[in-house]
Amino acid sequence: MSKTILYVEDNEFNRKIVRQLLSKTSYRLTEAVNGEAGVAMALEHLPDLILMDIQLPKLSGLDAIRVLRQAPATVDTPIVAITSFALSGDRQKVEAAGASAYLAKPYSPFALLELIRRLAPETG
Repeated sequence: MSKTILYVEDNEFNRKIVRQLLSKTSYRLTEAVNGEAGVAMALEHLPDLILMDIQLPKLSGLDAIRVLRQAPATVDTPIVAITSFALSGDRQKVEAAGASAYLAKPYSPFALLELIRRLAPETG
């Protein structure tokens, strides 16, 4: 059975890149366009991995990560925080919120795929 990745990202172009990247893998991708929808989808579908943009409408990625870390169903789900704000201290903020990994934009799609495969290895 393929693993499911939830990508929470408000930018359609960024979602399209990840959609194309994962189309050649066994991963199943689901998408949410804001933090509130991302939390709801994560709690309902229990993905194997969550890619979380930090700058999101309705609920920031940091707050969404905090909410997911408080929920028993998602407390151990790997979450990759993705941000274009790669300033000093940002890594510490996402780690303090509970992210499993941190990726700064712009990133190499291959680096993202390597990270995904490390945190949620493909099966089969």
